[in-house]
Amino acid sequence: MIIFDKKLYVSLTCQKTSHNFTKIAFKPLHTNLFNIVLLSIFLTIGSGKLYSQEIKNKKKPLATVKQTDKPATAVTDTIKLDTVRPKKTFLDGKVKYRAKDYAKIDQKKKLITLYNEAELYYKDVELKSGIIVLNYEKDEVYAGRIKDSAGVLSQYPNFKQGSSEVQPDSIRFNFKTKKALIFNSRTEQGEFKIKAAVTKKENDSVYFLKNARFTTAADIDNPEYYFQTSKVKFIPGKKVITGLTNMVIADVPTPLALPFAYFPMSQEKSVSGIIIPSYNDSNTRGFSLQNMGYYFALSENYDLTVLGDYYTNGSYAMRFESAYAKRYKYRGNVNIRFENLINSERGYPDYSKQNIYNIQWSHSRDTKSSPTSSFTASVNMGSSKYFKQSINQANIGSSLNNTLSSSISYSKTFSTIPQARFSLSATHQQNTQTEEIIMTLPTLQASIDRVYPFVGKDGVKKGFIKNINLQYNLSGKNNIKTTDSLFFKPQMFRDAQIGMQHTIPLSTNFKVFKYFSATAATNYQETWVTKTIDKNYNVDQGKVVNTVVDGFDSFRTYNFTSSLGTTIYGTFNFGSDKRIQSIRHVMRPTISYSYTPSFEKYYDNYSVDASGRLTDQYTRFEGGIFGAPGKDNSNIVAFALSNTFEAKVRDRDSTKTEPKKVMLLNNLNFSTNYNFNANGKDVLAWQPLLISGGTQLLQNKMNVNFGATLDPYALDNNNKRIGTYNIDNGGSLFRMTNANLTLNYSFSNKGTKDDKNVQSQRNGGRKDDLFGTNTDLTDPRNSQFANEKDDDKDVISEFFKSKIPWDMTLAYSLTYTNLQRENKISGNSVMVSVNMDITPKWKGGVSTGYDFVQKGVTFTQFRFERDLLSWRMAFNWSPLGPNANWNFFIGIKSGMLSDIKWNKRSTLNR
Repeated sequence: MIIFDKKLYVSLTCQKTSHNFTKIAFKPLHTNLFNIVLLSIFLTIGSGKLYSQEIKNKKKPLATVKQTDKPATAVTDTIKLDTVRPKKTFLDGKVKYRAKDYAKIDQKKKLITLYNEAELYYKDVELKSGIIVLNYEKDEVYAGRIKDSAGVLSQYPNFKQGSSEVQPDSIRFNFKTKKALIFNSRTEQGEFKIKAAVTKKENDSVYFLKNARFTTAADIDNPEYYFQTSKVKFIPGKKVITGLTNMVIADVPTPLALPFAYFPMSQEKSVSGIIIPSYNDSNTRGFSLQNMGYYFALSENYDLTVLGDYYTNGSYAMRFESAYAKRYKYRGNVNIRFENLINSERGYPDYSKQNIYNIQWSHSRDTKSSPTSSFTASVNMGSSKYFKQSINQANIGSSLNNTLSSSISYSKTFSTIPQARFSLSATHQQNTQTEEIIMTLPTLQASIDRVYPFVGKDGVKKGFIKNINLQYNLSGKNNIKTTDSLFFKPQMFRDAQIGMQHTIPLSTNFKVFKYFSATAATNYQETWVTKTIDKNYNVDQGKVVNTVVDGFDSFRTYNFTSSLGTTIYGTFNFGSDKRIQSIRHVMRPTISYSYTPSFEKYYDNYSVDASGRLTDQYTRFEGGIFGAPGKDNSNIVAFALSNTFEAKVRDRDSTKTEPKKVMLLNNLNFSTNYNFNANGKDVLAWQPLLISGGTQLLQNKMNVNFGATLDPYALDNNNKRIGTYNIDNGGSLFRMTNANLTLNYSFSNKGTKDDKNVQSQRNGGRKDDLFGTNTDLTDPRNSQFANEKDDDKDVISEFFKSKIPWDMTLAYSLTYTNLQRENKISGNSVMVSVNMDITPKWKGGVSTGYDFVQKGVTFTQFRFERDLLSWRMAFNWSPLGPNANWNFFIGIKSGMLSDIKWNKRSTLNR
């Protein structure tokens, strides 16, 4: 009998398999009265003594005890307590099991057998298999496969305890000791898939494996590669420690072997470890070990990677990379690169030595962490020639860019009335061609919001008077202008310019004749500086020299501006039955006037020869950090007209009743100005007419931008502008001095292209791949396959039944120049980049172009990549120009085994 819930007795014949969901306990068997009497007789005979006759014991009278007044002595019971502990019942939790065919209970052998799609649940243990045998006397369970109708073994066991899961051929598990013996187990831990002939589960956290293989391939039974070892200690979620380990590729053992191996498998955070270098050779620097280093998992919030290169001719490079983040607070990364480059050998004529470096820092703060303040940083500074000469960067977009820029800023807003705010920032601009560096360390900006002094209690701002407003702005700078060679040297700081400017703008806006918007403003500025100049003729040098004068000085300026503008709408209707039903034209004309008086009082005369002849004027604020006051008054009126053209077109889909809007021209702008103080010689009244425009064509896939400059004045015989109109000189109304046209066309049949070339974008370059994809040789695993996941469907058979995925970017640029009667095409080039999925596993791409003026091929790059399932192979080749190079890489996709790779590349021609 089996007792359920310790109360209900159910015979075996009445038991149902679907109801065995209760706690099991075993008690002594119950039998009928006859068996009890019979058993008592045999027990009495076996334990007693036999006599020929019954002998009665003689009874002795009990001794009388005399009563006394003393208390009676307590009698101690000499019978000892039973020291035999009751047997603990089997299992201390609920067991739930089921089977498709049957659940058989053998009470004699203490077995429960579950057959076909058997399932057993006990505490955190889940077991599914073809057959499950539970021995409740030994507290063990066995699970294995069964044969199907074709005689093939199927229904592999699936054993799950907590977060660990195993799929073996068979398994034996003890519920009390928690030990298990597993045959041909298959398990996954993170990216690793492990298969072992025999696995011994020592406890909840330690496994010992014999004849094991582990891999990151999708198919553990038929992997592309695996590591074979005879002994393994496996701690789930933490680490794998092996004995002699051999790498096997396509079932062929390789000579790659290690006496022992350690694989961290922590899922909570990264683990520190060595980064294995790659080997290369160079014609100019000798043999090298590249990208060797160490990764420090310092904490959950930040890490550090230290990488280095070494060449046998003495060249070396160091890189420090760190990423940090704190949820809902901030995130960023820091990259510091230094290279000591030696070309050739000492004593040879082509020997050279130089140090180059690059520092990059990016930081952003979550706006929710502090709504009233912010801190951001975007730093990219270093040697001007770093991206052109680096031995570990093939960043074409960055090497062609001529500007490096940085900005670090902190801002704070104060909840006052009126609201006040200030910001403190440091900026950096570097021209990599001239090696000139301009920095502000720091820049202070402060302001108080607009104040409307004439607004009534109702707060309505309407009319000329009530819209009058003023505010206060403060700007302070410490400006430094230096070069690469003087960067962060004492002279750099000695030449710094310090100044501060106070600005109080007063403005208003109002309506004129209902349809015109008018503005009027005046602006007062006061500028403070700490350095001025003094010009004098130096007799010894025979020229005019500038002498820097240290000390506080200031000047004050003011100006007046006004503008009048409106918006004009025009619609041309062609009829609802036409393909183009109407065209809408929106014009926004604006006329503005500005006047700045002469501040000649800040100007002085200086002599230009030994006789002391005064022929020129200067201001001591010349070259100042905030400029200088103007000597001549400015009296200018400016004209501007912007246009947009939009059409309503009947949709090709006949089910749609509403026409769709199509933008014909996003913008068409005209602008010029007239100077009333022009003298007709040095200063001409009319400025050239500037025309610019742009639109999008082909379903917004093609961007078209154009521009032109039209000069109304003629040229003399020396090609110098003169105060004679071109039409009066026998020419046309305007003389086109330059024009440009650019086309950008991106189209694809596989959706939106991902942004590429992040490094190039940080340097102000392009995000597309017209200049090729950047190859950061410190991380050669960057690939188009990096974010793709493998799937099990057979894409090969379906691939050629569909369109081949591809994308293309096309750019065309045309420039015309006629500033001094050149009348020539100064620029005419086309660039194209194409990427294509040649097969589901092969990707190819090319970036190239042609310059029709220089008659030569522009930068060209060929790209090929092969998805080798758990491996990746890539080859990039730039065959032309000073950046000609090639790079080949093959390695494992998994980040855990990223050091298992082979990388070979040519030496950059730098």
